Amino acid sequence: MTRARKRYADAWSAIVDLLVAHEVDTCFGLPGDDLELLRALDAHGLDLVPCRDQRNAMYMATGYALQSGRLAVCALGKGPAVTHAATGLLEARESGAPVLVLAAGAPERRRGSGGFQELDQIAVVAPLVRWAHRVGHPDRVVPATVTAMTRAVGPPSGPVYLEVPDDVRTAEVVVTGPRPTPPEPLAFAVAPVTPGPALAALRASRRPVVLVGGGMRHRNDGGAVEGFAERLGAALFTTASGRGAVDEHHPLFCGVAGFYAAAPFRELWSSCDLVVSLAGRLEETVAEGGSPWPRVPVVQVNLDPGGLSAEFAGPRVLGDARHAVLGWSRALDEDRGAALADPDARDAWSKRIAEARAAASREVEAELARAAALPEIRVAELLAALDATAGEHHVLVQENGLQDMWSYGFPFHAGGGSVVPSEQTPLGFGAAAAIGVKRAAPGHEVTAFIGDGAFLAARADIAVTAASHGGVLYVVLCNGGYGWLDAQRARLGLDAERHAFARRGAPPPVVDGPDLHHRVLRDKAALTEEILAARRFCSQGGTAVLMVPVAPDDVLPAVRDAEVVPQ
Repeated sequence: MTRARKRYADAWSAIVDLLVAHEVDTCFGLPGDDLELLRALDAHGLDLVPCRDQRNAMYMATGYALQSGRLAVCALGKGPAVTHAATGLLEARESGAPVLVLAAGAPERRRGSGGFQELDQIAVVAPLVRWAHRVGHPDRVVPATVTAMTRAVGPPSGPVYLEVPDDVRTAEVVVTGPRPTPPEPLAFAVAPVTPGPALAALRASRRPVVLVGGGMRHRNDGGAVEGFAERLGAALFTTASGRGAVDEHHPLFCGVAGFYAAAPFRELWSSCDLVVSLAGRLEETVAEGGSPWPRVPVVQVNLDPGGLSAEFAGPRVLGDARHAVLGWSRALDEDRGAALADPDARDAWSKRIAEARAAASREVEAELARAAALPEIRVAELLAALDATAGEHHVLVQENGLQDMWSYGFPFHAGGGSVVPSEQTPLGFGAAAAIGVKRAAPGHEVTAFIGDGAFLAARADIAVTAASHGGVLYVVLCNGGYGWLDAQRARLGLDAERHAFARRGAPPPVVDGPDLHHRVLRDKAALTEEILAARRFCSQGGTAVLMVPVAPDDVLPAVRDAEVVPQ
């Protein structure tokens, strides 16, 4: 039998052909001198979202992957291009985003000679990715690319790095035999769970909470988590990264846990008797910030062994959290045939959840009343106006600065989802990731809620990519720099002039253009109309930037309560 042969003029042609076969339609990046990649993309009808900064390219790809659940691709040059992208790789790893990084490399025949931009790039990126590989021969281009895509998608998912040296990149690639196909996922039926410590802990609990992590993103079809919480009678919290994985309108939803939680929810959390952590990391802002972590068993479920903490007592389950909650829900349904143990205690816990939600709502109303009495626009009423004007399908993309943290605690009901940086919280992530989110969800309104420091970090790419993505609304909180650092300076009594982390004044300049709508919002009475006008501009494919000067004391109450900023 004669085996099929296919010839590609260069490595990029072979790689792009494989990307198309794996249903990739967009690439983000700033290629080096090897523009043959652009030629290959054009030949297959794939888009390249051009970037000015490799770090922002990685953030865009990460945003695309988190929103879509599909493979994202980022193209880089070599040497400093790779080191510049390293921060984005770190964020993609911590977020579990399936991103394939395609990088150039110094030619094999020149390795060790001190050539132009020569660097041991594998050593640089290996700690930041799930798999790093340098293709050493044209015959290895196709199998290496297939392996990289497979490892990126997982499970567990995460970024991978594929380096194509210049002499391999320009060589002809000959493929003999059929093209490798993506792995076929097996569909698992919901099976009864084996009785064990985890199920026993669930059955014994009277005051449980369910904590949803970022690994449940795109794994909660049919409201499996909400159904599990209902059967268990549990308060439903998320980590910051897990926001958007569950329905924020659900009557058991109590917001983001830990550092960002409102006082009524912190009190509720501290009195629980079991924590069920689903596909998340029990990192510092959850376990140590704001809410006293109760001395109770913690049932952890994670597909990634690295996500199972050894710091907490309780059963640890290595596996798919979706399969776990479906199996446990079935077991709890079967329990209903028997008399429930201590139904009065369970009813009392349900009542406490409802009371905490009502108390939190009253706090929001009181905050909005205080804001209305002040002359300047306050962040709480800005978020309320954004919520009131949003369409049914929208995504909130966030940063993690002092004042944009309001969006972690204020009940902004993310109809289409929420994209939040991991616990690494790199500056500028949300500003650039919003572009990737919009590419992944063109039918959704996308709002980036960010600080002026983050905006400045991504400003060039926001302007350059406006025509190729369109539709992102940037709401920029302007405190003149880095509010969190300035608050820490004030807490320590350091001189503001010598250590000027923030200077109030004019908002940062915006790059003008026909695709950009720019306003500085100071008039509280015009707030809603300005937001509606910006949304209309975005709906026509433009990018809107609303600058909102904010006062230094306009801080989320949970952050003030934690006494990490001056009162």
